[in-house]
Amino acid sequence: MTDFFDIHPRLMELSRRAEELCVPAFARIAENEEYNGQKVLAAFRKAGISEAHLKGTTGYGYDDRGREGLDAVFAAVFGAEDALVRHTFVSGTHALATALFGVLRPGDLLVSVTGAPYDTLEETIGIRGSGAGSLTEWGVKYRQVELLPDGTPDHAAITEAAKEARVIYIQRSRGYSLRPSLSVEVIGHIAQAAKEQNPGVIVMVDNCYGELVERTEPTQAGADLMAGSLIKNPGGGIAPTGGYIAGRRDLVEQCADRLTCPGMGREVGCTLETLRGMYQGIFLAPTVVAAALKTAVFAAAFYHLLGFEVNPAYDAPRTDIIQSVLTGSPETLCAFCRGIQKGAPVDSFVTPMPWDMPGYDSQVIMAAGAFTMGASIELSADAPLREPYAVWLQGGLTYPTGKAGVILSAQQMAEEGLLKL
Repeated sequence: MTDFFDIHPRLMELSRRAEELCVPAFARIAENEEYNGQKVLAAFRKAGISEAHLKGTTGYGYDDRGREGLDAVFAAVFGAEDALVRHTFVSGTHALATALFGVLRPGDLLVSVTGAPYDTLEETIGIRGSGAGSLTEWGVKYRQVELLPDGTPDHAAITEAAKEARVIYIQRSRGYSLRPSLSVEVIGHIAQAAKEQNPGVIVMVDNCYGELVERTEPTQAGADLMAGSLIKNPGGGIAPTGGYIAGRRDLVEQCADRLTCPGMGREVGCTLETLRGMYQGIFLAPTVVAAALKTAVFAAAFYHLLGFEVNPAYDAPRTDIIQSVLTGSPETLCAFCRGIQKGAPVDSFVTPMPWDMPGYDSQVIMAAGAFTMGASIELSADAPLREPYAVWLQGGLTYPTGKAGVILSAQQMAEEGLLKL
């Protein structure tokens, strides 16, 4: 690395030690990569994907073979009855909102059982902002069950809340918090507890950042519906935009009616020239997710050796691609992000600055020099400027470049006098 970058020798020494610590975790990641790669290949074979499926349509998009084949591939990969994969989902939040509006009706109760949802969903629900156009304005009731002090689900409270709920909502990833991300096994326990109390309840999962990290998905553990973004894990760094909803066929159909309109649902919606990238993205996703996981594990070991508190630890089980580092101050946090930006293939010369990002209640700083704008499967780091001044790192299309970005983040902190070596 020193052939190309000016890195302090102490940081290079710590990086070598960090990689030695990571060997067992890297082996586990490689095993899952192989399993999930073969699972995706089997899904393509099952769906009978051909060159014709890679071609797009225009206009109404009637009888779009590529669109239907892509849905079938995602459904098979996720072990779901059905899937709705569209480039017209503008973000993960859009896919989640479509799913919630698709299955909830006025008077229904939505219960978030992992505490407050991710910042960008708060206005969709109506717990922040004007409430205009939100679920609560539409007559949907909302309640949330807080996590226990150790960050794990409160099963007793969830069981009680499920009695009246129409939808039990689970956020798999931690968002801007330091609680543990939820494994598929834990999500399955939540689903089982909720359905034992209320067999008709819909268990829905925000699956962002979690796809293909484990060998199974929430829809294989009792979740009825889940949603996510294609510029995160399942897009493999190739899909330029889009999102998905997967789960029970009847619920996916309701979501399709919400995405377009009742009576047309999934039968319309041209794909233009987007299909090839989405097919390639899900095909490459297991390997790209593995690179992102190795980058996160390396970052945890590296910053642990530098004396920072990290979450999760380098040797802890992983259920998403996110790694948090407690920097201790806004200055150190911003320096970390500036270093990550210097490790980006695109816009490495840009200096990230905190700004009032739409959908967030605090200023946010984001480092992301990506081929696809906002793609957090590519190496990126972001954080709200609020205590405890933790930064959340995710992504890495390749491990060598992800590792370089992590080391450059520490180099930047050292150059600004915020890290003693």
